[in-house]
Amino acid sequence: MIAFDLKCGNDHVFEGWFKNDGEFKKQKNKGLLACPVCNDKHVVKILSSFGMVKSSENTAKPAGVDDMEAAKEFTRKVYDFIEHNFDNVGTEFTKEALKIHYGVSEPRNIRGVSTDQEEKMLKEEGIDILKIPVPSDKTDTDA
Repeated sequence: MIAFDLKCGNDHVFEGWFKNDGEFKKQKNKGLLACPVCNDKHVVKILSSFGMVKSSENTAKPAGVDDMEAAKEFTRKVYDFIEHNFDNVGTEFTKEALKIHYGVSEPRNIRGVSTDQEEKMLKEEGIDILKIPVPSDKTDTDA
C-alpha cells in the first residue's frame, strides 16, 4: 500500500491509500475518487510533507523525529504571533474580509472562523485566506 496526499478543485487536502500508482490512476480515470469534504471529483496528487533525512549514523529516518520539541515550540511561536498581531473577529471573519477587500474598512490583519461556503465565496471574490488549524489546547474564543 502507498499513501498519496491529494487535493480537490476546492483546495481541500486529504490522504488516499492505494495498492500502487497504477491503482490511483485507474480509480481517477473511472471517476471513483472524490473529496471527503465537498465530494469534488477533480482530485490530483500533490507533494507530500513527508521527508527523509540522514542521521549522523548515515541511516535514513523520517524527517523531524529528533526535532519534535523544536517543531512544537515553533508552532507555539506561530500561534503566539497570530494571537498578538491579528484582530480576532470570530464569526464575522467573512464580513470583515470583504469590507477590507472592498475598502470599506482599513486594511489590517484579521483572524476568525468561516464555513466552507464562506471560504469558497471569498476565493471567488479574489480574497486569499490561510487556514491554520487551532491547537487542541485553545478554545474557540482564543483562536
